[in-house]
Amino acid sequence: MIAIIMEPLQYAFMVRGIIAAVLVGIVCAVVGAYVVLRGMAFFGDALAHSILPGIAVGYLVGGGIRPTLFWWALIAAILSSLGIGAISRSTKIKEDTAIGVIFAGMFALGVALISTVRSYSVDLAHFLFGDVLGIQNSDLWLIIIFGGFVLVTILAFYKEFMVLSFDPILAVTLRLPVRSLETLLLVLIAVAIVVSLQTVGVSLTVAMLVTPAAAAYLITNRLHGMMIIGVSIATISGVVGLYLSYYLSIASGAAIVLTCTATFGLIWGFQSVRRLSKYNR
Repeated sequence: MIAIIMEPLQYAFMVRGIIAAVLVGIVCAVVGAYVVLRGMAFFGDALAHSILPGIAVGYLVGGGIRPTLFWWALIAAILSSLGIGAISRSTKIKEDTAIGVIFAGMFALGVALISTVRSYSVDLAHFLFGDVLGIQNSDLWLIIIFGGFVLVTILAFYKEFMVLSFDPILAVTLRLPVRSLETLLLVLIAVAIVVSLQTVGVSLTVAMLVTPAAAAYLITNRLHGMMIIGVSIATISGVVGLYLSYYLSIASGAAIVLTCTATFGLIWGFQSVRRLSKYNR
């Protein structure tokens, strides 16, 4: 068992990958608690795909340099989140419709830009499906800095976000700056998505936001409890997923997400059996 645990750690790329998976798991699980409570899973999925134009522009401008891709993806994510918020507030269009409009337009723009790059199938595929084992020290620093920003901001506005998530009417009654807080939350979700981009990719990012938090929600209704349990599930799934990827030779991002999903399934199954046993009594 010790040999199984230690063997992958002799490779620097595995160590960096594990660190990245743990950091991303922490950030996504904390932000994901609000995504689950506010029913924003579709928003997270749409935003994850809306950063595709940023990745394409970053590739065209920087020639595939990772920091450049990160910054352009961040810009695209923030603009998309702000655009969704602006459309849903300033028109009679509901938020889900605004999400659909921005998602479709941005994703189509990304596909159009990517199609102009001859080697896109090789170079940009990592950002669609993740490349956690290709993470460099500079990528880790970006994750630490922006992930830290997200966590510090959530800590600073914890009570306000909690009221906004559980009782929006109370938030208005207390005269909280609801629109500003909602905009800030959208930006934090956008940053969290970009932070997790290289770990699990565009296609699987929403799973890291939703699945650990959803599994935690089956266990507790308390926000801080959801965050703690979600972080535990996400970080353990990240490490276990990378080990499965190493020994089974499967895609690392997919392995991490499948481990998260399996954990959710186990918790859901246990809760279902528990409810049935109580009912039979």
